Amino acid sequence: MSKLEELMAARKDLEQRISEAQREARASSILKVRALMAEFGLTAADIGGKSGGGRVDGAAKPKGKVAVKFHNAVTGDNWSGRGLQPRWLKAALAAGAKITDFAV
Repeated sequence: MSKLEELMAARKDLEQRISEAQREARASSILKVRALMAEFGLTAADIGGKSGGGRVDGAAKPKGKVAVKFHNAVTGDNWSGRGLQPRWLKAALAAGAKITDFAV
């Protein structure tokens, strides 16, 4: 068996041992967390789990439309100022208009 083959075999063995150690550490950690949650009567929402939306205070993330910041009076198009500039605004700016001309 060549030196390279020996090293590759050792690498494979080491990777398997690392993987097993990670699984054991994860399982142990999960048991500890579950025990603490049971001891203090906590839920996933209390610690910012998926069911809590990731917020510590448990409040829902605000959702809704963003206010319009730019308006094209000719076409009636609007842009909130978020994301890429719309084509109508890019074209107007390329034609020499200023972005402040469209500010609401």
